[in-house]
Formats: sequence, structure tokens, C-alpha cells
Amino acid sequence: MSDTPRPWLPFGLVALVAVWSFIAPHDRATWWMEALPAVVGLPLVLVLWPRFPWTRLAVWLMAVHALILLVGAHYTYALTPLGFWLQEAFDLSRNHYDRLGHLAQGFIPAILAREVLGRRLRLGRGWLLFLSTCFCLAFSALYELIEWAAALALGEGADAFLATQGDPWDTQWDMFLALTGALAAQGLLGHLHDRQLARM
Repeated sequence: MSDTPRPWLPFGLVALVAVWSFIAPHDRATWWMEALPAVVGLPLVLVLWPRFPWTRLAVWLMAVHALILLVGAHYTYALTPLGFWLQEAFDLSRNHYDRLGHLAQGFIPAILAREVLGRRLRLGRGWLLFLSTCFCLAFSALYELIEWAAALALGEGADAFLATQGDPWDTQWDMFLALTGALAAQGLLGHLHDRQLARM
């Protein structure tokens, strides 16, 4: 059993945003598809906390990822105001909130995978980098397969979930950004993460 307190503050903030996100979203079915990882994943972390408490870094990254998902779920990724602001500010051809989501899909799970692998398997830094990156690429590919299945099952009804915005290379961009995020997270946060893991 762990004496580390559960992360009520960051997860409580996410819960407030989840309530806002759930109220009158742009598309209810898309909301469920986009928000499900956050609304299921974070409560599961709380339930399993006594058996596997996470570092402070991992907890806050989970909260940030959940916020990205919930905002995207409320507006749909292609219609998120932040994405339109970025599009206008940088003269982009499309709303890039989806790209931010896929960058986060590599950046944040890389630290989570690194934490599980480092604590359970006691791997060295090189193997942690390699296997955590592999996990993120596999997770990204799985998500693209889910999007493909949604497109086959729902046809045009899946457009809001897919958020391809007419880009034929959207799938490849999504996986490349997940790879970039995974490598960036480990390069930028690896030493901080190691210090927090050493205190566990």
C-alpha cells in the first residue's frame, strides 16, 4: 500500500473541465469517442493508486492530456477555437489542434510508459528510451486503426472524429508527431523524471 496522497487537485480540475465539456458538445457521439480515455483512465488511476502511485510529473501530464482530449471532444478537433487562433496567427492551411493532440499522444504516454517500465522492469536509460518510444508508436498506430474502423463503420458520420480536414497524409502526420512527442518528452523531462522516480 502507498502513503502517497492521491492527486485530487489536478484530477479535480480535470473533472470540472469534463463537466463543462459534456454540456452541449458540438457532436455527442464524437464527445464520447474523444473523451472516453480521460473519463475512464483518470478514475482508474485513482482506484489503482494504492497499488501503483505515480510521480508528480506523470500525474500532471495525465491531467494536461485529459484537458486536451476534453476540449477537443467538446468542439471536435477540427473546430477547436485554439486551433483556429493558431491557424490565423501562423497563416496555417488548417486547424492544427488535431496535430497538438497527436504530439501530446506521444509526449505524455512516453513518460507514463517510461515510469511503468522503469519501475517494473528496472531497465536502463537506453532501453527505457527505446521501449517507451516503441510503445508510443504502437499506441499511435492503434489509434489510427480505431479511426479507420470508425470511418468504415460510420462513413461521413466519422468526419468529426477523424479530423483529417481533407489531408491525405493525416495518418502519417499523426504518427510522426507522436514519435516526435515521445522523443522530445524523454529528452526534455528524462532527468527530472529520474529524480522523481528515485524518490518513490
